[in-house]
Amino acid sequence: MFQQLFTTMQFFLSTFVDDEKGAELAEYGLVLALVAVAAIVALGVLGGGISDQLTSVGNTIGNAAE
Repeated sequence: MFQQLFTTMQFFLSTFVDDEKGAELAEYGLVLALVAVAAIVALGVLGGGISDQLTSVGNTIGNAAE
């Protein structure tokens, strides 16, 4: 999955860099969509771990206050 995502991102970025006329609005939209998808995937993968860590920190602070 990540290989396909990387290949797609590399294709769009190379198209963006090689375009001497400037990027079109559609290209900006595609790059923005790719960044949004990557952010959603990262939050999905890391979300549970971050939540567990924050819960642990909260419990530690709560126990120290007692």
